Amino acid sequence: MVAYPVHHGEARRYTRPMIPDIRVSVRVHYAPGHSTPGRHVFVYHIRIENHAEESYQLIEREWQIYDGNGQVTQVQGEGVVGEQPLLRPGGVFEYNSFTSLSTAPGHMAGTYTFRDAWGERFRVPIAAFALTLPEVRTLN
Repeated sequence: MVAYPVHHGEARRYTRPMIPDIRVSVRVHYAPGHSTPGRHVFVYHIRIENHAEESYQLIEREWQIYDGNGQVTQVQGEGVVGEQPLLRPGGVFEYNSFTSLSTAPGHMAGTYTFRDAWGERFRVPIAAFALTLPEVRTLN
């Protein structure tokens, strides 16, 4: 946020002191029906909650996807699932997406870039989450 409060007849610029309280949670599961040998598909559900007192628009995403061999795939783009949602105070936005790995296990991490009403941008980190195959249990 950029604002120009008047202080003794002159404008002074100040910026947001910290990242607004936007929380991101992730649930992920393996999708065996969409997976094949050498292509493991994982579906993830994202929940974004605005606990701040202002509205913010999600405008960009960036993901780093690591496979079981340590190979990294970078994914960047506008918004999420074709949208650039505006989260009002107390607002929530949820969506599902997927990724695939040639070698599991792996993990993903990333950031969302948001914009406030004044056009100021800031990034919210998305903590790393595991992409693991379910355990195979055999009966004796």
